[in-house]
Amino acid sequence: MTTMTVTLSATLAANEDIDRRRRAGERVLHLAFGEAGLPVHPALRDRLAGAAERNGYGPVAGASELRTAAAGYWTRRGLPTDPELVVCGPGSKSLLYGLLLAIGGDIVLPMPSWVSYAAQAELVGSRPILVPAPPGGGGVPDPDLVAGAVRRARAQGRRVNSLLVTLPDNPTGRLAGPETIARLVEIARELDLMIISDEIYRDVVHDPAQPFTSPADLAPERTIITTGLSKSLALGGWRIGVARLPAGSHALHRSLLAVASEIWSAPAAPVQEAAAYAFDEPQELLARIDLARRLHGTVARAVHERFTAIGADVPAPQGGFYLYPDLSHLGLGGSAEITKILLEEHGIGVLPGHAFGDDPAAARVRVAVSLLYGDTAEERLTALNSPNPLQVPWIADNLDFLSRGLNELTSVRHGTVRERRPAYVPTPCHS
Repeated sequence: MTTMTVTLSATLAANEDIDRRRRAGERVLHLAFGEAGLPVHPALRDRLAGAAERNGYGPVAGASELRTAAAGYWTRRGLPTDPELVVCGPGSKSLLYGLLLAIGGDIVLPMPSWVSYAAQAELVGSRPILVPAPPGGGGVPDPDLVAGAVRRARAQGRRVNSLLVTLPDNPTGRLAGPETIARLVEIARELDLMIISDEIYRDVVHDPAQPFTSPADLAPERTIITTGLSKSLALGGWRIGVARLPAGSHALHRSLLAVASEIWSAPAAPVQEAAAYAFDEPQELLARIDLARRLHGTVARAVHERFTAIGADVPAPQGGFYLYPDLSHLGLGGSAEITKILLEEHGIGVLPGHAFGDDPAAARVRVAVSLLYGDTAEERLTALNSPNPLQVPWIADNLDFLSRGLNELTSVRHGTVRERRPAYVPTPCHS
């Protein structure tokens, strides 16, 4: 009998390490955790409080009100949806795990890709096939490489059943264009692959006018979409997600419900009621998402400028709150080494690229900007409502700290002696 070794998610482990350092008095710029960094909208808080007496389990697939609201959400985006083929869960992360179990077989993943995809695949006994993203892209495996990778795996006797994309992407912050999605869909049809499209960042594409093509637009018969409210409305701690299954996929629906019934039974009833309100998209929540989109984009572009100023190769962010700079030009080692130097010697916490399946020898890191908005709900709300977030004192101070740290990092290459930062003493703008 073999025992599977499971380690703490790299994202959660980094978050705990940085919190520990901060409690010890170190100043650490927290760029490692993909939390949306914004307060709960009062309307959602009130809905949740009003539903506190709802404590029954409810249907495994989720409350009919939530499934109907989620169906309306997708229908407004050009994807008519049957509420009977919507499944709700305690976060889209749980739904992705359930889908891997329900679909079975091995899965094609982009490289790099979110830390949990490959880990979940291995937990269910699937062997992920990591295919590099196209040059300058992210979130999808390069269509020119997928067919060969799948055929080689099948020639070895492996059963490859699915392919996953993230639109827009974590860790790169990039959004695959319509042409790339169209080519990928053609290959999925040719190879008879199900497509799982993780679209949890769809509503935080920085430019609302940028074209967004879901694989479900082109291949509705083989595309599953997952989403949730943790990114667009900053409800990560509420743990609620929804999945849209293809029309006619009743066998998959039964399998997913069977998995759900044994793992989570049903999402929390009060949260489902608040989520139904959110997926109905009332104007007050759409306005909040617009403000969040602007804030994420503004700060991500400012951080992008800081990295490009030191010569890093970093694609411009297009969605979410992520960047994926390559610091290999500094010659300071691979992703683990550069991550350690940034944290221990410059007070900048990031995640190493190898945690996302990338080449450990490359000095690529994942940067999340969403915890730069403030340390309290009041500060974050001020940042959200500011017409110029970069002039908010604590955001400006954080960006200055980042610039100093990155400039010190580049001095390493030129032989300047490095010194450890002293313990952090808060300045007035953080009070």
